[in-house]
Amino acid sequence: MRIHIKNGHVVDPVNGIDAVNDIFIAAGRILAIGDAPDGFHAARVIDAQSLVVCPGLVDLSVRLREPGLEYMATLESEMAAAVAGGVTSLACLPDTDPPLDEPGLVEMLKYRAKSLNLAHVYPIGALTQGLRGERLTEMAELSDAGCIGFGQSNVPLTNLRITMQAMRYAATFGFSVWLCPQEASLANDGVAHDGEIAARLGLPTIPVCAETVALSNIILLARETGVRLHLCRLSSMEGVGMVRDARQQGLSITCDVAINHLHLSEMDIGFFDSNCHLMPPLRALSDRDALRSGLQDDAIDAVCSDHAPVDEDAKLLPFGQAEVGATGVELLLPLTLKWGMEMRVPLIKRLAKITAIPARILGIDAGHLSLGATADLCIFDPEHYWRVAPSALKSQGKNTPYLGMELPGKVKFTLVNGDIVYEDQID
Repeated sequence: MRIHIKNGHVVDPVNGIDAVNDIFIAAGRILAIGDAPDGFHAARVIDAQSLVVCPGLVDLSVRLREPGLEYMATLESEMAAAVAGGVTSLACLPDTDPPLDEPGLVEMLKYRAKSLNLAHVYPIGALTQGLRGERLTEMAELSDAGCIGFGQSNVPLTNLRITMQAMRYAATFGFSVWLCPQEASLANDGVAHDGEIAARLGLPTIPVCAETVALSNIILLARETGVRLHLCRLSSMEGVGMVRDARQQGLSITCDVAINHLHLSEMDIGFFDSNCHLMPPLRALSDRDALRSGLQDDAIDAVCSDHAPVDEDAKLLPFGQAEVGATGVELLLPLTLKWGMEMRVPLIKRLAKITAIPARILGIDAGHLSLGATADLCIFDPEHYWRVAPSALKSQGKNTPYLGMELPGKVKFTLVNGDIVYEDQID
């Protein structure tokens, strides 16, 4: 379809575009920005006046719940949620049932996702068989099947020798390893940050050192093996400092933070709000502020939704027994905009954290509006505040700490491969 997007505020961090402009799309590609090409006749004209036109969002942490966990969510519901949130490319985590540790499972997921003609899906394969941390998966075969990296999701590696073997194997083939730093023996059965709120509520705790001890080991092994390392979902001030120090010493690593940890702290648990039962746990206000600043000064590369849809019954259990996670793929854009407004970060840099930079981490050609690039775009109204309610979310999971809140940034159109895959029908 030939599409003309006119009068939009075009923001492209890669090409440094931040101005009102027109975009012309044909055959799924960006044909021109500015003046119309000779002989161009649009089949659809989108008037984007007062709207922002940017590259489609790239989310580094989305649980699609398939295969095996369809009672929590389906591929159809979560892909629909992704494009409703302006996300056109996403990394899905391997903690399905069974885990993504066999090429056939990865190929099936890729085929199912492609058949929906919505967002592009990039699987993170399981680093160890069954995520049990005992034997390595056949990473080369999984890579051939479509995996773009390997990790354990929230399942920690408990054996440092296995961790080193995994890193060496991955480094040999140029694969990236994605690890969420948490020392299992220190986290144990904890469910909340080791602070005053957990003490008052009598909840078992996870101390900050569970993250920093794991980080120390991971960083040392990454230096030893030369692996391409991505650290997932940092949660503490000390953790940010360790990553900053490692980079100053010349170690090439990337890292992200979950969007919830930029806005929430242990205080938001309140009286056992199970929607705030997250992993890693929400930490102290000082940690939250350090994460916000770390994202601003580029100590943290990118922000992700850490999308984890959960069925309602699993969140009605007592806090410590409730399923971990929060739905978030539809909230990535508004919560990133909110962080940037509060921190006075320019819009082009805010959007870089959820477009160009995560695309670079994934190693995919996305997150930019270059001429000839695949036309994956998000068009949103930055001044449109909308109320987070179950009826407003496409995701099957309605579990979010932000229910009832009004957030800025309403997606109006999402384009994937030059096709309009989402259009907001409500003014």
